[in-house]
Amino acid sequence: MSQPFFTLGTRLPGRLGRTGTIHTPHGEIQTPAFIAVGTNATVKAVLPETMKELGTQAVLANAYHLYLQPGPDIVDGAGGLGRFMNWPGPTFTDSGGFQVMSLGVGFKKVLSMDSVGVQSDDVIAVGKERLAHVDDDGVTFKSHRDGSRHRFTPEISMSIQHRLGADIIFAFDELTTLFNTRGYQEESVERTQAWAVRCIAEHERLTAERSHRPYQALFGVVQGAQYEDLRRQACRGLESIVGESGTGFDGYGIGGALEKQNLGTIVRWCNEELPEHKPRHLLGISEPDDLFVAIENGADTFDCVNPSRVARNAAIYTTTGRFNINTSRFRRDYNPIDDECDCYTCKNYSRAYLHHLFKSKEMLSSTLATIHNERFTIRLVDRIRESIEGGYFDDLKSETLGRFYATSRV
Repeated sequence: MSQPFFTLGTRLPGRLGRTGTIHTPHGEIQTPAFIAVGTNATVKAVLPETMKELGTQAVLANAYHLYLQPGPDIVDGAGGLGRFMNWPGPTFTDSGGFQVMSLGVGFKKVLSMDSVGVQSDDVIAVGKERLAHVDDDGVTFKSHRDGSRHRFTPEISMSIQHRLGADIIFAFDELTTLFNTRGYQEESVERTQAWAVRCIAEHERLTAERSHRPYQALFGVVQGAQYEDLRRQACRGLESIVGESGTGFDGYGIGGALEKQNLGTIVRWCNEELPEHKPRHLLGISEPDDLFVAIENGADTFDCVNPSRVARNAAIYTTTGRFNINTSRFRRDYNPIDDECDCYTCKNYSRAYLHHLFKSKEMLSSTLATIHNERFTIRLVDRIRESIEGGYFDDLKSETLGRFYATSRV
């Protein structure tokens, strides 16, 4: 690439937070940035063109789901993920490791952010069959779609992601939960490290083989759960890996299950170790307090299904808290969802109308609610970035969180 992949901007005084710019073949990402999740090459219920209008800088799709349907060869034949879904900007794909393991133990898309409880290395959701089995070479799993058996290894994950063609891809890692024992977490960090070495080697091979395609940046993924020594060990290990070309990872993802109450501390441990001239992506957060904490501790980008997922269940984010729009008190409320929001939904529709759509089970309810929640999250992160550049981060944090969490309206 003719220019640096990542350039630093303004630093947050006394902390690890910063602004910056990620340069990709399909455009720039001004950081900090929220990356909208389009699991199946679509943000559910919303057109790609609409996501662009909402200020989305990049979209993340899921390698596991696109591997199962429609298949990476179909996406590759279309010219890559962006062309396939008619998205002109930067794209990410995750490695599939999270879904292989979380769906494989029956937890769907959510893992606990609370480690209180018994520790077990055979953790599985109540009433579910274990669909995924890990060994040192990779993971064998059954499809959550039809029960067919599949195998993911670092090499297979790289092959899938290269054919999907996203600008930023992730090394295959083993996801653990907060309930796994310390001993297993140690084994998992070592296994993820070994897989990372294999990912870089295969990534270099495929990059040379597919030189007709734009370069794809590869991020290593930090595991280690809630243990400081394991997190720091994982970071140092990933940074030490270089391929035959003499280069290492282009950036890093901070993954695994994270304790909410220790989120900032864990992110800080990692970013004190990771090189500051490379971007850091935090996988799976979007709550306002989590965003502020992660950003001030050095995270640059984030992805999460939550804004769109809860929207489809009538949960709405506003500057004064979160509420469920389908409750009776909104039946005759003709105000916009949020007077301070500039999204299409708030400009054109009332709370009463959204209440009616959800009660009537109309598909438009999901579309309008998702538009609003995605814009709320994107706009919040944009404002945080502006506050770092403008020198008023702490004031914005105090005001925003004070208003949002003043009363519980869930």
